[in-house]
Amino acid sequence: MVIPTVDFVMMMAPLAWRPPQLLSSLTMAVLGTLLLTGGGRYVAPLHLSVLDELPTIVTRLLAAVGAVAGVLLYLHQDSRVVLIFLETACQAVALVVIGRVLTTRLCAMGRSSGIARHHTILVGGGPVAAELARILSEHREYGLIVDGFVDDGDCRPAEAFAPRLGRLTDLDMAVVTRGADTVLVADGAFDEHALIEAVRTKECLNAELLVVPRMHHFHTLTGLADHIGSIPIMRIRNPNLRGPARLIKRVFDVVSSAAALIALSPVLAAAALAVRLEGGPGIIFRQVRVGRDGKQFELLKFRSMRPANEAESQTQWSVATDNRVGPVGRFLRCTSIDELPQLWNILRGDMTVVGPRPERPHFVEQFSTQFDRYAHRHRVQVGLTGFAQVSGLRGDTSIADRARYDNFYIENWSLWLDIKIIFRTFREVIFYRGR
Repeated sequence: MVIPTVDFVMMMAPLAWRPPQLLSSLTMAVLGTLLLTGGGRYVAPLHLSVLDELPTIVTRLLAAVGAVAGVLLYLHQDSRVVLIFLETACQAVALVVIGRVLTTRLCAMGRSSGIARHHTILVGGGPVAAELARILSEHREYGLIVDGFVDDGDCRPAEAFAPRLGRLTDLDMAVVTRGADTVLVADGAFDEHALIEAVRTKECLNAELLVVPRMHHFHTLTGLADHIGSIPIMRIRNPNLRGPARLIKRVFDVVSSAAALIALSPVLAAAALAVRLEGGPGIIFRQVRVGRDGKQFELLKFRSMRPANEAESQTQWSVATDNRVGPVGRFLRCTSIDELPQLWNILRGDMTVVGPRPERPHFVEQFSTQFDRYAHRHRVQVGLTGFAQVSGLRGDTSIADRARYDNFYIENWSLWLDIKIIFRTFREVIFYRGR
């Protein structure tokens, strides 16, 4: 969270000597931070270099500057206003670069001193793993401490640089006992299916997953996220929804849900009145759902169908053609207005704006045994909308596909991805898609 904060402050800094530029500078700062978030510029690389990041940073900031300048020209029809803003914006971009130099230097110092280093387990003990272990032991600035390796073979070269922690099937135990937060797949004679299963265990899910590409000697570094020495590294899974990222997401949830509750209060009142007139008392429908880490909570919705008994409510799968749904309920469902009370769930911390949709305990237990990685969805908070829902997987659709989309979202999270899903949700609602 430090780097985006520094970027934002640096973009706002010129206001100290140009206070009339408040609104345009604030807009540029917000847009610039969002664009950098979408470009993955807030994931600290293994190889720290401002020069490597500079083209992307400057390009995205100039895009933000151009967008704001275009709006200013349209609103004011005065090139002088735009020129003054451009002068301020150029100073802001320069300050962002200076800020990045300072934060990169601080990060390098933290790694070298051992403050900001990650315990790492190597998967494979061959020549590539040995070379990685050697480089990482000699160059602390990469920020990785090799605690050992797992391999199914005997007499592996990596033993000269790191202890053997067992076979591939022992990876989950090695992660737990060593307190590792990074798994680096180097080389080894592993069955591909066994390797995938090993890195998908519950113990490994919260670890960052780095992979040396196969035939890496033929890979250039173009397009790859990182490298250790001359060995290209691909960042397959970065558990972004932890630590500072979780705080950023929570702040976004609180601000957006509170603002939505205020802005949509007339819609909420009208919906409540319509439900009351159609079906009588009992405007709000309450149902137990499963949230983060299996914790249960009471989900709120506008009642859109005639009441069922508690047993049916928890175990009966509802479909769009359910004859208990009246005209008002059908409209509420088509427009997703029935989901709006969940803004209160978000505000009090039960849910998040974007995340896997919550399900009832009965079905969570059933689906967790039937569908691969379904239970893995519950490592994050459940959401009002999700990547699966805006990808055509609403209602009575494939549970296996939903689980795949939800896990993809979790493992590729960014604030920009959340914003894209929110915009796509609005589009789905406006055009009644998938209904």
